Amino acid sequence: MAEKEIKQLTTKEAKQEIQELQDRLTDYGIAYYEKDAPLVEDHVYDAQYARLQALEQAFPQFISQDSPTQNVGGAATKSGLPKVQHPVPMLSLGDVFSLDELQDWEDRTKKSLGFQPKYNLELKIDGLAINLKYEQGKLIQASTRGNGLVGEDVTANVNTIDDVPKILKEPVTVEVRGEIYMPKASFAKLNEEREAEGQEPFANPRNAAAGSLRQLDANETKKRQLSAFIYYTAEPDQIGVTTQDGLLERFRELGLPTNPDNRVIDQMTDIRPYLEEYTEKRDSLPYGIDGVVVKVNNFDDQVDLGNTVKVPRWAIAYKFPPEEEETVVLDIEWTVGRTGAVTPTAAMKPVLLAGTTVQRASLHNPDYLKMKDVRVGDTVTLHKAGDIIPEIGQVVLSKRPDEAKPYPIPTTCPACGADLVHVEGEVVLRCMNPACPAQIQEGLTHFASRNAMNIDGLGPQIVSQLLEKDLVKDVASIYSLTREELLTLDKFKEKSADNLLAAIATSKENSADRLLFGLGIRLVGAKAAKTILQSLGDLLKVARASVEDIVAIDGVGQAIADSLVKYFKEPEAQALLAELAQAGVNMTYQSDQGPIDENSFFYGKKIVLTGKLEVSSRSEMAAWLEGHGAAVTGSVSKKTDLLIAGKDAGSKLTKAEDLGITVWNEQDFLSAKQNEQA
Repeated sequence: MAEKEIKQLTTKEAKQEIQELQDRLTDYGIAYYEKDAPLVEDHVYDAQYARLQALEQAFPQFISQDSPTQNVGGAATKSGLPKVQHPVPMLSLGDVFSLDELQDWEDRTKKSLGFQPKYNLELKIDGLAINLKYEQGKLIQASTRGNGLVGEDVTANVNTIDDVPKILKEPVTVEVRGEIYMPKASFAKLNEEREAEGQEPFANPRNAAAGSLRQLDANETKKRQLSAFIYYTAEPDQIGVTTQDGLLERFRELGLPTNPDNRVIDQMTDIRPYLEEYTEKRDSLPYGIDGVVVKVNNFDDQVDLGNTVKVPRWAIAYKFPPEEEETVVLDIEWTVGRTGAVTPTAAMKPVLLAGTTVQRASLHNPDYLKMKDVRVGDTVTLHKAGDIIPEIGQVVLSKRPDEAKPYPIPTTCPACGADLVHVEGEVVLRCMNPACPAQIQEGLTHFASRNAMNIDGLGPQIVSQLLEKDLVKDVASIYSLTREELLTLDKFKEKSADNLLAAIATSKENSADRLLFGLGIRLVGAKAAKTILQSLGDLLKVARASVEDIVAIDGVGQAIADSLVKYFKEPEAQALLAELAQAGVNMTYQSDQGPIDENSFFYGKKIVLTGKLEVSSRSEMAAWLEGHGAAVTGSVSKKTDLLIAGKDAGSKLTKAEDLGITVWNEQDFLSAKQNEQA
């Protein structure tokens, strides 16, 4: 039906198609806005939305109040977060997809105004709209857009985002709006962690940011490393500006984060160089963009143009065409990770996509594979999620071979043959066999990796040979390898063997947090391992700790504590730790500055840094404190022992004073540091 020209439709056909599109787009919107799990790619949604708009324009008698064209964003969801009424509605933006459509928009704008306005160009950030309310320069509320009229209170979560100032540089009262986004690197890391934990990966950074911002636990939001750009206020007179480019400059003066890549043009014909520049730069930016926003620059002109029920007439979003290629699925392979997760991957004909050759794309888990219905021999569309991760968009059904059959989900491990288990609450299949060779290989490779024990020369190929020759069975056996055994490996000469043995010996001296991370315990990343060892000091103490002991450590949650305690309860884990200790592997935490002096004034104290420092950088001060046994945390609580405050300290200082926590200035710290070194 959608292929038929609108002017050829009968009234009955139009009514039916409009209803179908309204229902379908409503379902897409719920999945995208409320569940943070989109069912289709953005360009598929955009095309169907544009079709619905055109149909409703031709047949206005069939427009309903609940049509997606009449609503902004999603509903105010049932997330458990408090609701916030927006005094000024948070509108969406209209979209165009070609320079011709952009020119049509400018022609309408000029006709309405009666003259040629200037425009401010801004990158369209792939994130989640946010409203920030400041009173006398202090952030008092943050809320999502929701349905444009009612959003959700996410103040506690936004307070964990470093980019968002809690106190402005001037005591102004103003509401500002912008975008919360997830940097590409954070997105890639988060999805890796989610898949390792058996959770569904996020489809793109926008949904990852939305899911992160709407957590009920602000500590979870903090872990996601979100960022922000601010670009709008309905009250420009409150801060003395008259243009959009002037507003962005004023925001910067107030300490608000803004994207620096805006540009003012005199007319729409000047936009092409900007579009070409950022189309080329798009892949190299540390955050995702999906287009360019064009805004009439003068605020008086914006007021004259006004808004529709859903979008401002003074702004438009030019959407980049999707970076997508077609390729053919040659095979679907199942691989086993170090935690036993068994993951399907599509092996495809190589194709050049966004500057790199791609021939593999994860299919994540059995449910995802069934939903996409990818089959061997299928032609599929391929894009990069968040401009980073190759992802299959959809199957081109018109090109599906007759012999293509649904791919069977395995019931046994492809590496060891053990029965696979679908653990309750997880979406992945798992091999639960601790002797599974694939898990052992992945575990050994992880143990030797740079962020773990950093054993240079012990990469995947060497690990594979060691296992094939039965020279290692677990990570402890690495430390009993001999020169003679290593010389039996392919292409391994005396120098290679001596270098690897030296790297193994050096790794024994690593701080115990590297060892804890290297063990590959589920949910225990490098940062969590360091936090735990900083607090408890000794890996043997960690192994004996209770869930309550570990949860009491700032920054460590229940899930990590449960995972650790469960791991160390196993006799095999206790035996492994004993073997490592017997081999001389260090079990105590050591900062980069050497062994910690337990007599230090700072030993065991929980310290928060805030404000602008003049002599030390904050990272240098934190490193020194951690080297003397302190735990440097990001938030003030009753457990905080000391706050060190530089200039322009804000809400953390206020909270510390309210709680009666000891507060030092930078000179107090420098004096104490000098006494430590005396």
